[in-house]
Amino acid sequence: MKIVSIKTYAPRAPLGKERFYSSQCPFPQRNSLLTRIETDDGLVGWGEGGQYGPSETVAACIEHVLAPKVIGRSPHELGCIWEELYGLTRDFGQKGTYVEAISAIDIALWDLKGKALGVPVHNLLGGAFRDSISGYATGCYYRGENAFDHKAELENLAAEAKAYADSGFKMLKIKIGLLSVEADIERVAAIRDAIGPDMHLLADSNHAYLAPTAIRMGRALQDFGCLMFEEPVPPEDHDGYRTVRNALDIAVSGGECEFTRWGFRKLIAEGCVDIVQPDICASGGLSEFQKIWSFASAYGVPVMPHVWGSGVALSAALHALAAMPLQPYTANPIPFQNEPVIEFDRNPNPLRDELLQETIVLGEDGRVSVPQGPGLGIEIDESALARFCEG
Repeated sequence: MKIVSIKTYAPRAPLGKERFYSSQCPFPQRNSLLTRIETDDGLVGWGEGGQYGPSETVAACIEHVLAPKVIGRSPHELGCIWEELYGLTRDFGQKGTYVEAISAIDIALWDLKGKALGVPVHNLLGGAFRDSISGYATGCYYRGENAFDHKAELENLAAEAKAYADSGFKMLKIKIGLLSVEADIERVAAIRDAIGPDMHLLADSNHAYLAPTAIRMGRALQDFGCLMFEEPVPPEDHDGYRTVRNALDIAVSGGECEFTRWGFRKLIAEGCVDIVQPDICASGGLSEFQKIWSFASAYGVPVMPHVWGSGVALSAALHALAAMPLQPYTANPIPFQNEPVIEFDRNPNPLRDELLQETIVLGEDGRVSVPQGPGLGIEIDESALARFCEG
């Protein structure tokens, strides 16, 4: 079995009035980069990358640099292919676009290998410890015309948060960092009041603060019973991470802007985080995720992958988490405490909800089922993909 073609697709879905903000930027559309790899016996594997910036740059890396090195190879050589592609681009691509491109290729190769052997990817990763993952909602962004006017949005914010609790979620991750600390504290207070004391609350500032401000915000989050403070400072500021972590009694997390085992080695070994959050579609694919998890586990650092893209990204994360053991092992798995959880983004995303032939959904028990078919266990609706790639 040999690879005969690699194609890239840059789907985008404008959001119109549903646009929203994080602390860093508006999201007027959802976009990504999908890779389709086909073999000479007609098998097709799908991968994803290019979620953080212009998809066209990732596509160019694949089409002009990486694909010629992969065509003619066997998908079963995916470990060799990863190392050769990274070695080829190490001098100029240790982080960012080239690693995202390698991620997309790698995920597609895992999908192909699973289909060739007739087994799901989690089987190839060592076997599944669970067939469903507890999901946490990612929501409560800054929305609409009143995104910068927190008082005008407090009622809508509370209603949104309550809707997540009512739909079965046991955990909610909210956004902070776009507004002043004082305004964001009012937002957190409204959310906590809406969901009650029992729902776990996590917060993500998308590296909006320097360390002193992050500590002020973090102490307020502690008062509201938040369990995790994600990306409190810019990803390059390892000293700031350590300062914040040492000042707070709340788990500090980060890593969605980090790449490969070497980037995570520094983040973990330098004592920056309590939890690491590699994005499988950006940090090196499923092959590299295994290595990042192994390094993190040796330091006793849990792994909660960042998930932001289409249904392909969500499926890849579900397989990875299905194959992760409890950390640490106990006779009673408890989500977030020692059992892995999956990020289940609730913002508008047609690429997540309409691109797969069968959409991945939250179950009534607050868990997301792991696909059980060969490879990633998903099928792309190619007519929907063509629609999202028009223009």
